[in-house]
Amino acid sequence: MALNNKLGILDSVELAKAEEKISKKKAKELFESGYLDNLESGTYETLSKVHQYLFEDIYEFAGKIRTVNLAKNNFRFAPVMYLQAALENIEKMPNTTFDEIIEKYVEMNAAHPFREGNGRSTRIWLDHILKNEIHLVIDWSQVDKEDYLLAMERSPIKDTEIKHILKLALTDKINDREIYMKGIDHSYYYEGYTEYKTEELD
Repeated sequence: MALNNKLGILDSVELAKAEEKISKKKAKELFESGYLDNLESGTYETLSKVHQYLFEDIYEFAGKIRTVNLAKNNFRFAPVMYLQAALENIEKMPNTTFDEIIEKYVEMNAAHPFREGNGRSTRIWLDHILKNEIHLVIDWSQVDKEDYLLAMERSPIKDTEIKHILKLALTDKINDREIYMKGIDHSYYYEGYTEYKTEELD
């Protein structure tokens, strides 16, 4: 079954295709409009606005904190009951150096604040911080998909690997639209979420 959506699509595969097409179009608009230039780097509010911009034509929950607990494979993202506090703590984390920025990115990924579309939104958010703070961005075409996904899975325990992978892909082409668009490429999506009840944590 597909997530409830504004498009009236009931098939999850069909929804994924429509979502990819629409979110890429919106991401392109987001870049070309200069909307990002007026947002503060490293805040949850900015991430929320990015998510809303990408998905407002698809989901009612665009830009809103999720209300269900989510897991991916064997990893459980921040439980709903602790999510607000987690976001407040992430907000306070510094983001002036490459290492600090990636550490913040790792924590935001572990929080996974939205019901869907976290990866795409958070990668745009990450590049926004990198661009503003150290005048670099990640060329996602230089990041191996499998290496990235495995490193992200391990990053809450040890972030050395993801830092290494992303550092090798840094570029000073901060205004290149093609490089920016690679960050929302479908191949990097975190798919296959499952929901779980809070009592399952006991």
